[in-house]
Amino acid sequence: MNLFTTLFLCSLGASIAVQWYLVQRHIKHIRSNRQQVPEAFSDKIPVEAHHKAADYTQAKVKTGLAELIIGSVFLVLWTLAGGLQLLDSWWRSFELSAIWTGTGFILSVFLIMTVLDLPLSIYRTFKLEQSFGFNKMTPKIFIMDMIKNGVVGLLIGTPLLILVLWIMENSGSYWWLYVWATWLSFSVFMMWAYPAFIAPLFNKFRPLEDGELKTRIENLLSRNGFKSQGIHVMDGSTRSAHGNAYFTGLGANKRIVFFDTLIDELSHDEIEAVLAHELGHFKCNHIKKRISVLGSVFLIGLGILGWLINETWFYNGLGVEQSSTYMALILFVIVSPAFTFFLQPLFSFISRQHEFEADDFAASQAQTENLITALVNLYRENANTLTPDPLYSAFHDSHPPAPIRIEHLRSQTA
Repeated sequence: MNLFTTLFLCSLGASIAVQWYLVQRHIKHIRSNRQQVPEAFSDKIPVEAHHKAADYTQAKVKTGLAELIIGSVFLVLWTLAGGLQLLDSWWRSFELSAIWTGTGFILSVFLIMTVLDLPLSIYRTFKLEQSFGFNKMTPKIFIMDMIKNGVVGLLIGTPLLILVLWIMENSGSYWWLYVWATWLSFSVFMMWAYPAFIAPLFNKFRPLEDGELKTRIENLLSRNGFKSQGIHVMDGSTRSAHGNAYFTGLGANKRIVFFDTLIDELSHDEIEAVLAHELGHFKCNHIKKRISVLGSVFLIGLGILGWLINETWFYNGLGVEQSSTYMALILFVIVSPAFTFFLQPLFSFISRQHEFEADDFAASQAQTENLITALVNLYRENANTLTPDPLYSAFHDSHPPAPIRIEHLRSQTA
C-alpha cells in the first residue's frame, strides 16, 4: 500500500462518513417536523400529504445511503481487490491493439456495473416508487428502456470512446486539451440532437393542442424573443406519476416539454407561471453558464489526469500493475467522486442562485401567486419534503428548500 492508497481510502471513508452523518441529520429533522405542516403551507398542504412526503423522502435517502455503501464496496473490489487488473489481463490475452483492448475493457466495465446495479434499479422502481404510488412503469417498459439505453449507449458511446483513446495514444503530452475539445463539442452536439432524435425513442411527444393555454404560452414566448420547434406534451404518465416541465435542445432544435401529468395537475395560470420560470433560465443564460462551469471543471480534471497518467504510483495505489491510457481513464472516472464529493455544496449553491434568478424573472412575467401555488401543488403531488435538513440540503439539493423559495417569491410582491 503506497501513500496514494492511503489517501484514496481516507477520502472515500471521509465522504461515506459525512454522507452517513448528513442522512441521519436529514431523517431526524424530517421526523421532528412530520406531525405538523409548516405554517406557510398549512392552508395548502393536507397533513396526510405532508406525512407522505416525509415518509417518501426518508425512504429515498435510506435507499441512497444503501446504494452508497454498496457502490463503495464495489469500488474497492474494482480497484484494491484487483477487479480491474483481472479484467485487463483477460482483455490483454487477446493481443489486440491498445485502442481496441481499451475499448473492449472500458465497455465491459460499464456493462458489469450496469448488471450489478440492476437489482437496486428494480428495487427503486418496483418497490420504492411503487409503494408510494409513483411508479407507472410495467416490467415490459422497464426491460425495453434498458435495452434501448444499452443500444443507444453503444451506438453513440463506442465511436466516441474509440476517438478519445486514439487521441490519448497519438496526440503527445497535450492530449488532454484535444480530449476536452472533443468532449465539449460532443456535449453541445448531444444537447442539439437529443430532443429530435433520442428522446422520441423513449417517450411519445405530441404537440400541445390549440386553445387558450397554447395561445398564452405563445404570447409569453413571443414577447421574450424565444423561438422553438414547438410546445410538446410528453407521456410521462406511462412511467411515473411525477410531474415536470423543461426546455431542451439548442439552436433550431429548442423545444418546450410538459409532462402530461403536469398538464392535468395545474391550472392554465399556474402552467404559464411554471413556463415563465423555465424561460427565465434561458433569458438569464443559465444553460451557457452551466456549460462554462462544467467545461472548466472537466478541463481541470483532464489536466490532472494528464499528469497522473504517467505516474506509476497512481496505478499501483489503486491495485493495477500495468499502466495504460485506457486504465488511467477508467480509474480516474470511477475514483474521482471519492475526491470531489466535498465540492458539491459549491455546485448546489450555484444551481440555487440560478433558480432564484429564474423565479425573479417569472415574477416579472406572470403573477407571483400563480407560481407559488404551482410550486406548492408540485411539492404536494411529487411528495417533496417541506422540511429538509439545511446542511443536508446544502450538499444535495439543486433547488432551494420550499420555505426559502416561497419566502423569496413573496418578497417580490412585498
